[in-house]
Parts: sequence; structure tokens; C-alpha cells
Amino acid sequence: MHAKNKMFSVCYFIVMNHRTQYNSPMNRLQAYKFRIEPNGEQCRAMRQFAGNARKVWNLALTQQKINYESGEKFVNSFGMNTWLQVWKKEYLFLSKSPYHTLQQVTKDLERAYKNFFEKRADYPVIKKKGKAIDSFRFPDSKQFIVDQVNHRIKLPKLGWIKYRNSREILGAPKNITLTQKLGHWYVSIQTERVVELQLHLSIKDVGIDVGIDVFAATSSGEIIAPINSFKSHQKRLAKYQRRMSHKTSFSSNWKKVKYKVQKIQMKIAYVRNDFLHNISTDISKNHAMIVVEDLKVGNMSKSATGTLAVPGEKVKQKKGLNRSILDQGWGEFRRHLEYKQAWSNGLFVTVNPRNTSRTCFCCGFVSAENRKTQARFECIECGYTANADVNAARNILAAGHAVLACGDPVQSGRSRKQEPTEVIMHVNA
Repeated sequence: MHAKNKMFSVCYFIVMNHRTQYNSPMNRLQAYKFRIEPNGEQCRAMRQFAGNARKVWNLALTQQKINYESGEKFVNSFGMNTWLQVWKKEYLFLSKSPYHTLQQVTKDLERAYKNFFEKRADYPVIKKKGKAIDSFRFPDSKQFIVDQVNHRIKLPKLGWIKYRNSREILGAPKNITLTQKLGHWYVSIQTERVVELQLHLSIKDVGIDVGIDVFAATSSGEIIAPINSFKSHQKRLAKYQRRMSHKTSFSSNWKKVKYKVQKIQMKIAYVRNDFLHNISTDISKNHAMIVVEDLKVGNMSKSATGTLAVPGEKVKQKKGLNRSILDQGWGEFRRHLEYKQAWSNGLFVTVNPRNTSRTCFCCGFVSAENRKTQARFECIECGYTANADVNAARNILAAGHAVLACGDPVQSGRSRKQEPTEVIMHVNA
């Protein structure tokens, strides 16, 4: 039997055994987002609640910086909640907000610091009015009532508010977050429910290679064109951003132009998100195992400006490349695939991206000369030809097979070793 067929057979056995072993119930957290229709008094109250949450964030962040400069340790959310009592006496308007919404701010700040300490995010910054997203959260289901029959929710100090019930809410509500965008308020209801995991409807597997000219190519030969949401709106967005820069900040004309800028930015995000959801849902439904590259998008899109002492090279070209990379939404695409595979009881595997586009899928020879053009792969060793992105996707799938079958670091071609490959297998986590 051919080596690749042997590997597929072993991998198929492991996947089927894994699916049978973990065919059990799981707790599923899911959020449902709706637009709400508050009256004028409720809108004013919600703007104040969001402003108070922003104020507490800035006060707590400033105090943490003061503690750090004086040599004191970081204060967790429980310690920051004791500061709230002092601030409520100093800033009387804070007492108008439900207390739990302010406590959630300290928890969010603690999480932001944790992400910074673990090098997953930048240092937290001050939130400025008009630039930060207005939002606040009710963390306890005892604080609110969701009436799906009459399409309304009851919130502390706000009363009953109607919402546009576009779909049924499944599960028990756990918390509620209210957010303002472009003058409209939205409610996000997070629920929890027990779901009986069934065997995945498909027995197929797929490797996926993402790119810029081609958003994604699969090991089965499918080519997915990019949506380029930002690029299609770039000129119009730049026009209104220039107009905004010529207006006096916070004037009436400035606010009008800002509204148009935000509207374009929201459309860019919505178009991209809809595209990623459609593609990821289709792939997840039709494949029991998905293998992707473990790309470090943040490192790939770093600025090339450099410093005054050591200026960067080809800064303009790199800036355009960074813009194109971020326009694709690779990180969000991977996140969609991860949780959708978990929900459908499938496998999600990540492999090291090294040499996947330079390796011949047929003979395993590694050379940069194999890919003389962006679209075509032609092995200089055995003469194998294929679409370059499809060839890379097949190498990615083979790497996933090797990890599942052998549990060993993946060999990328016969001329050099790859680094150990990380495997993420979500089933009922």
C-alpha cells in the first residue's frame, strides 16, 4: 500500500475511535445578539452607565500605575472593588449605576492585565469618551428577566426594554452585555445549555492554506476567493477620514463626519464577518477533521518602520502587505473553525507552517525554487506540478495525519526537520 494511503488509513482509524470515545454531553456557551428599542429616558440612563464603567476603568488603571511606580504589587479585582467604595463617595454619579456593572469593570481590567503579563495583548490603555466602545454588563441571571414571548427584557434601574427577537434563545441566560454602536443599542445574551454530541456527519478531512491573492485553498483542490472587505471600501473611508481631520474636534460637523466613518467601518467588519462565518460553517459541516497552519498573524503584520537609528526598508510595501493580511481575518477564521468543530464533535489540528509552500507533496523535496511564481508549483526534483496553494494545503493535511498517527514531530520534506508541531483537538472541551 502507498505510504500516503497507509497514513490516511491509520489517521481514519484514530479519528473514528476518537469520535466514538468522546460521544458524550457537553456544556455549550453561546451568545445571542439583538437590537433593543429603549425610550429616551432609558437611553440617557444607559449612556450614563457606560460612562460610569469607563470612569471606573480609568480610575482603576491609574491607581494600578501609581501602585507599580511606588513598588507595590498588582491588586486583583477583589482589591479593586474596595476602591469602588471610596470612589462612589468621591464621585456621586457612580452610585446611579447598578453596582454589579462596576464590579465587572474591575474583572475586565484584571483580565486585561493577565493577558498583558502572559504576552497575549498590549498594556491596557485609558478609555477616552467618543473613542472607546460604550458598554456595560450584568453578570448574574438573577438581575434580569428575558421574556421571549413578548420580546422584552427587564434590567435593573432600566425596567422593561423591547428587543428585536430575530431567533429563539436556547439555553439558560447567564449574563447580559449592552453595547452602543452608531447611536443604536444592542444586547448580547450569553446562555449555557447541555448538548448531546453526535457523531460528525462527515468522515472527510481537509487541509487549509490561507493567503492574500487566494483567501484559502483546500487539499481537495477548492479555491476560495478573498472578499477584501477593507480594500473595497478603502477609498471612501479615506475620503471621510480626511474630511474629519479638517473639522474641529467634537463640533457638530465633526460628529456628522465621524458617524459616516464609523458606519463605513462597521460595514467593513460586518461584510468580513459574514464571509468568514459562511466559509467556516461550510467547511466544518463537511469535514470531520480540519488541519490549518499555526500562523502568528501579529508577527506577520508588524510594522517595518524601524527607528531613527535603524530605519526600516520598503516601509510602504510592507504597510500595504500588513493591510492586506489584516483584511483577510485569518485569526477570526481560525477561531470560527475551532469552536464550530468543537460543537460538531470534529477534530481541529494546527501544524507548524514551516516549508509547507516549498515542499513537494509528491516526493517531499524542499526548495524555494519549487515555487517560481505565486500561483504555480513545479518540483525541480520530480517534475510534479500543481496549484501552489493546493500543494501547500495537501502538505498541511499530511502534517496533520503524521501528528495524529505517530504523535511525532512532523518532517517537512527530506532535507530538513520541522520544529515540534502543536496539536489542538477540540471535541467536548
